[in-house]
Amino acid sequence: MARWRRGKLTGFLIFFQVLFIILFAAFVEYDTSADARFHPVARLRNTPTAGRSPAVDQRPGVRTVTAVNPQANVNDTAPTRSSTNNDTLVLESKQGNSGLGKRDVNSTMEDGPRYAVASATSKSGPTSPANAGPEPEPEGQETVRQMAVENDISKYYPMFQDVHVMIFIGFGFLMTFLKRYGYGSVGLNFLVASFVIQWAILMSGFVHMAENKGTIHLDIKGMLAADFAAAAILISFGAVLGKISPVQLTIMAFVEIAFFSVNEYIGVTLFKAVDVGGSMFVHTFGAYFGLTVSRVLWRKDIEESEKEGTNYHSDLFSMIGTIFLWLYWPSFNAALAPGDDQHRAVINTYLALAACCVITFAISSVVDSKGKISMVHIQNATLAGGVAVGTSADMMIHPWGALVIGTTAGILSTIGFTYITPFLTSKAAVHDTCGVNNLHGMPGILAAIAGAIAAAVASVDMYGNSLYQIFPARAPLDNTTDLLAINSMLSVSAGDGRSSGEQAGYQIAALATTLGMAIIGGILTGFILRIPFLDQPKDDALFEDDKFWNLPNGNPFVAVPMYEANITQGNMEATPQKPGKEAEAEAGAMDTKF
Repeated sequence: MARWRRGKLTGFLIFFQVLFIILFAAFVEYDTSADARFHPVARLRNTPTAGRSPAVDQRPGVRTVTAVNPQANVNDTAPTRSSTNNDTLVLESKQGNSGLGKRDVNSTMEDGPRYAVASATSKSGPTSPANAGPEPEPEGQETVRQMAVENDISKYYPMFQDVHVMIFIGFGFLMTFLKRYGYGSVGLNFLVASFVIQWAILMSGFVHMAENKGTIHLDIKGMLAADFAAAAILISFGAVLGKISPVQLTIMAFVEIAFFSVNEYIGVTLFKAVDVGGSMFVHTFGAYFGLTVSRVLWRKDIEESEKEGTNYHSDLFSMIGTIFLWLYWPSFNAALAPGDDQHRAVINTYLALAACCVITFAISSVVDSKGKISMVHIQNATLAGGVAVGTSADMMIHPWGALVIGTTAGILSTIGFTYITPFLTSKAAVHDTCGVNNLHGMPGILAAIAGAIAAAVASVDMYGNSLYQIFPARAPLDNTTDLLAINSMLSVSAGDGRSSGEQAGYQIAALATTLGMAIIGGILTGFILRIPFLDQPKDDALFEDDKFWNLPNGNPFVAVPMYEANITQGNMEATPQKPGKEAEAEAGAMDTKF
């Protein structure tokens, strides 16, 4: 039987891996886009610039910069400030070595421009050597513009590393709290995350195939998006941890990614909802997909199992995951936000997590009958602030607003673990192993509501013209005077001309769609996983590594004697208690020392 079970897992994994190789060969290419957003240097564009003033980014905290020829020696540049415009930094090159002549580049500090090209005319002062415009080009000759921007790999890879650590260490070790399922928690987390990042790249490309013209272009942002998709599946895994086989987990991940990609396409592309930290499309979706699967797979022996428990050491290992997630969560929420918005996302997440941690300790002691702190709250509820602030992380919610969101999330999550999880298990037959409803589900809904409120009050007075970068659908319609006026100061694409109220409505619509897709997808997947062929664990195999893993010294769980501390004359002495008769019989002649 064990060999047959192993053969099924091997067969499924080899089948899917070969399928991924074939699909990657057919559709996936390195991204070679010439667009400045995706390529280190944009293609040369024929853009007349004589007599034209530089565009100024009006976002708060961002200043427009012009710089010298990228090929010029940096030491040969002399930075000076215009006496009439303190927001514009002008660099004049003594002489460039590229032979390309004067070039005009507009960029912002948030894009990390290396250098800029010749100075340009200030809008607010007389002409001077520091702010004089470029000399007119000879008639019939076109001026060349070149955008020198940082390579995306340099900009995004540090935060990609942080997110990668969260996926493979944070989530993996967070689930090691089960005393007899540590291998399954870390090992299957490793397997499913590696599986999902391949499938997510393909599925995301397939749903955007029309605009990609039959090719999936892979870049660092696509890798980040694949890690976010892996996070959604790992959240679902938390709801069914210890209750499904590796084969079932592989099937669940394969089906769930399809629903995840379609839901994200609806929310982001069709509804144009904003969710920079993935609180709706990742956390809420993953939580309620997993909870629905758990409900469909529910059996009485799951609730009655005595192996679903923790011990001192398993809780310590779980705290490793908690600390890694807590430290790197600002990167998760800010990774794909541009410039100034990324800065805000880091600050808001940082503050929300700090507030959430403090209030969780306080509420954990309040809800405990003995007034003690519960480790399950510290492992999970302290992270809820990062989820709750995710949707609005890049918005101007103010530092105090981030603290309020984090505090609310900590209270909600701690109460959820204490009262809501037992209620769902006993009354609704929804068994939530990791408590994903409390860490990801309810805080995700809170995030969606906070994001809708922030969208409803967002205005040009608050954001400047960067409003249209955070909420692209609010940009004016194409070929309108309003759009032309905005583009004279900041380059934005045409939008739908939405009002703040309409944008808030679409935010709520995206939440509702996410919940619907998660529940429908979870029901379908749950019934697929009930096929007997897929070996769902039962009875003694629940929450137990022994069925699927080779354990050291046979089964170590029954051979280790229990110890209690006795205090004698002020000294701590460890005295072993006799293990139960059943454990003694299983241990046999094993001479195991604690």
